[in-house]
Amino acid sequence: MHLHPEQLQAYQEQGYLLVENCFLPTEIEIMKTELPGIYAEGKTGTIIEKDGTTIRAIYGAHTYNSVFDCLSKQARIIEPIQQMLGSSVYLHQFHINAKKALTGDVYLWHQDYAYHLKEDSIPTPRVAIAIIFLDEVHEFNSPLMVIPGSHKEGLIAEKSNPKQHDTYQEYDSWIANVTSNINYAVDRATLKRLTKKYGTVGLKGSAGSIVFLHPNCVHGSTANIYPFDRTVVVIVYNSIENLPLPMEKPRPDFLASRDCTPIEPLLGDAFLADSLANS
Repeated sequence: MHLHPEQLQAYQEQGYLLVENCFLPTEIEIMKTELPGIYAEGKTGTIIEKDGTTIRAIYGAHTYNSVFDCLSKQARIIEPIQQMLGSSVYLHQFHINAKKALTGDVYLWHQDYAYHLKEDSIPTPRVAIAIIFLDEVHEFNSPLMVIPGSHKEGLIAEKSNPKQHDTYQEYDSWIANVTSNINYAVDRATLKRLTKKYGTVGLKGSAGSIVFLHPNCVHGSTANIYPFDRTVVVIVYNSIENLPLPMEKPRPDFLASRDCTPIEPLLGDAFLADSLANS
């Protein structure tokens, strides 16, 4: 899938691009069928909500699940990302955002690049994020909210060191980046200024849609008070010309991959073929 010049310009101006109907209903169903097994495995990279039981997110599932590994290499994701970044790319981070019905908690307003720079030593924001909707996203089930154009302000989020909930005390320090009490949240005064300047947009679309997001675009989401789950897959890609710098204590591999092998895009039919081969 190649983007038109108008789509690339919209991404550059707004800091995001929503493209609907990128995946067929049959492909979405294949992915959703894999979720219960992944949730039940409880592998390292499983993050729970503050209630101590509800799945918040699963990091690194592409490393042990063939369907999501195939998803991460799909040409309909990789080719637009390559256009945006002007180079081949590798996968830096992969996670499933569960947003469980009635219990999926907030994601405070933030910029993803704050973490990739300060926690992973990625030197520039030559990074792009793909968010794949596994469910319809509408105004009732916690759509991602973005401040369009905020990426032009550069990196503005500062480390806030919020107090962590007791649920997370047994975890290593990296947990502060993936819970509802995230570090590097955008403060209220800055958020008010940006909202007055640029406005706010809720990104809604059908299952199978993709949002391409700039890492400095300020975004967040509310709790899911809808009686049905709202699941998305979030994949962070980095340019092979923007490799992480050496650091003393890198984050765990499931959270920030140090395998910088360029991705060879897979055609769409590989998705269904891979599923049938493993059925």
